[in-house]
Amino acid sequence: MSMLMAALAGANMIYGLGMIDLGMTLDFSQIVVDHEIAKMVRKIIGGIPVNDETMAVDVIRHVGCGGHFLQEEHTVKHMREEQSFTSLFDRRPYGQWKAEGAKDLATRAHEKMLYILETHQPDLLDSGTMNILDQIIRDAEDAWA
Repeated sequence: MSMLMAALAGANMIYGLGMIDLGMTLDFSQIVVDHEIAKMVRKIIGGIPVNDETMAVDVIRHVGCGGHFLQEEHTVKHMREEQSFTSLFDRRPYGQWKAEGAKDLATRAHEKMLYILETHQPDLLDSGTMNILDQIIRDAEDAWA
């Protein structure tokens, strides 16, 4: 909630992802959880677009009073764009979750953290950026020599 409140107040940088124990400890699994929450917060502060397409007045006229919008292509398209999807927080019904192993959030976050550590390949910096960073390092080393 503190992340959401800061973002709604206009903060453009929020620190502390992965911090536990009053910031004295960093937990990789907690980083995964906090990243998922940060994605949800970004979705919320992105707002709701209001335009001819999203207002869908033509769809409202077509469905009419007493109808429903669930079978409308427009609804399906925009539901997929506007819904916040997560692979970490489990939104299945309790019975299904229980029958399929009942993995809690901590377990799913830990598994995702291990997967990221085992498979992530960072993008390399371009040579221009590398040259600039190398020069900054040389300048700093010269200053301390």
